[in-house]
Amino acid sequence: MKPWIAALALAMAGATAAPSATPPPVEIALNGTPTQGGTLLGTAPRGTVDLRFNDQPVPVDADGRFLIAFDRDAGPQARLTARLADGRLIDRPLTVAPRAWRIERVDTPLRPTKDSEAFLALRKPELEQIAAARDKVTDAQGWRQRFIWPRTGRISGLFGSQRLYQGQPGAYHGGVDVAGATGEPVVAPADGVVILAADHPFTLEGNLLMIDHGHGLNSAFLHLSRIDVIPGQHVIQGQRIGAIGATGRATGPHLHWGMKWNDARIDPLLLAGPMPAN
Repeated sequence: MKPWIAALALAMAGATAAPSATPPPVEIALNGTPTQGGTLLGTAPRGTVDLRFNDQPVPVDADGRFLIAFDRDAGPQARLTARLADGRLIDRPLTVAPRAWRIERVDTPLRPTKDSEAFLALRKPELEQIAAARDKVTDAQGWRQRFIWPRTGRISGLFGSQRLYQGQPGAYHGGVDVAGATGEPVVAPADGVVILAADHPFTLEGNLLMIDHGHGLNSAFLHLSRIDVIPGQHVIQGQRIGAIGATGRATGPHLHWGMKWNDARIDPLLLAGPMPAN
């Protein structure tokens, strides 16, 4: 072999074996658009040892998949940060799109609620049960699925709608209402684990059923006439879980479907999509 050919071969071999000066770029992948009341599925970079959403820890599965969500009143900016095993920090700022909520202006003053001591005595343990249910961590994987409607029908109440009483805001509607007749079946919108099945009607929610879908995402079904599952039971998407009713504080039979991701109230319609035609 000629000397110059040998020298070139050695140079090429050295270049191939030399380590890269900088690691290849990585990013946090997200599916969807950040919006108030919405959710996003994402994939963390390989080697992620810690993922945070606005400094809140976010669980990441072995395949890198994770879920985040935005409260109805989420601000315009949010941030995702991933720390990798090699010490690198991946920072992804998010711009949260605002929603045009249905606002009804009423020319009467907001009347303060004057619940009796008897009501408050009943309400305290109910709220404690609801909070304890939401604190439960299960192995549910429904958060990965495309959700379905637990009941098809006319939407009679939208998430996020609110009344303003002479400019003073009342509480906004925390779920979606679907009109129906007492006894009509309600099904699981996604796989999950039952975390609360009230053994008696709650003062406001009536017969209340709550299902955890995993990763902090849960559903609540209010005013049921019956509950067909028990705490700890695993349910699959489409399985009957109860029936429409008018228990609790309800003016007529309907299904109220509320959803939360950790402390954020989110819009079920954004997960389930437009209501199918009957």
